Amino acid sequence: MNILVITDLYPVRENEKNTPKTIKNFVECWQKEGHEVQVIKPNFLLNSFVRKKPFYNSGIYGNVENINYFFPFWGNIKDKIRTDWNADFIAAHMPSGEIFANRLGLDFIAGVHVSDLEVLTNPLYSIYFKTELEKAHKNAKKIACRSEVLKNKFLKLYPQYKEKTFVCYSGINENYITKRLWQPDKKVKVLTCANLIRRKNIDKVIRECENLDVELRIIGDGKDLKRLKSISQKPVFLGRMGHEQVLAEMRKADIFALPSINETFGMVYLEAMASGCITVCTENDGIAGIIKNNENGFFWKDGIIEEIINSHNQQEILNNSYKTILNYTAEKAAKNYLNSLKK
Repeated sequence: MNILVITDLYPVRENEKNTPKTIKNFVECWQKEGHEVQVIKPNFLLNSFVRKKPFYNSGIYGNVENINYFFPFWGNIKDKIRTDWNADFIAAHMPSGEIFANRLGLDFIAGVHVSDLEVLTNPLYSIYFKTELEKAHKNAKKIACRSEVLKNKFLKLYPQYKEKTFVCYSGINENYITKRLWQPDKKVKVLTCANLIRRKNIDKVIRECENLDVELRIIGDGKDLKRLKSISQKPVFLGRMGHEQVLAEMRKADIFALPSINETFGMVYLEAMASGCITVCTENDGIAGIIKNNENGFFWKDGIIEEIINSHNQQEILNNSYKTILNYTAEKAAKNYLNSLKK
């Protein structure tokens, strides 16, 4: 099968720090299955500047064609494209990708992320982007929401698209999955990992651990770092780390807690579960459709860390988490995405 992916959520280079590899994981799995995959990255320059994304000249980088636009895809956008986009299946993710695909007049799958809901509900986008995105969703062959929570929020706004909407979860590299035992006699290690910005709510984790006999380690960097450091002397701030280093820290931790809001999905939670951590997320957000409270993980609330430490079902939670994560490998996620198109 020839697959074309259209999205600005795609790293041009392997070492990009600010571009998640979520869509790239799908692409790599499809390639392993023998599919030919090309990527078009429509890059609205103002958006990239605001989000502090790395700049690349328009051109082809491996299987990725980066196309820069000063204005949001006005005029004849086909003239700039050099990639052969005669594809059997087109996946357009993020608002710019969906609008771009729709402007090309293609049959495509619209991949809905949190950014879509922002465009559809924030008055700042109502003049142009909301209208264009609504056109894209109307014309899309199917709509792939990145989580169950996101699907429910999207269908609450646009219930008329229920029949063509499905969930396309991310998956974890199965080699990362490990089964661990809870060790009740050792000091509990709590870990969190995120871009240190306000909506990640790292301050809640710090205050939660302040008066507990636990070790708290924080991975990440960002503009909220100074404020977070002023809250308490307890945490060990590890700074930004490479992916393998993050996984190594997760394997040493007992509890992973991140009460973040407005997450599209949250691969970091899957990675924590795969590493054998009891994982805490926010209710009705991101990965909450996979994590079930007090079954294979926990929803955040005041006192949750102490509750986990004092409970007697830690091993049961870990066992259930392990069983859950086996169903969310990258290979299964990529196959499920393609299989959903046949329904």
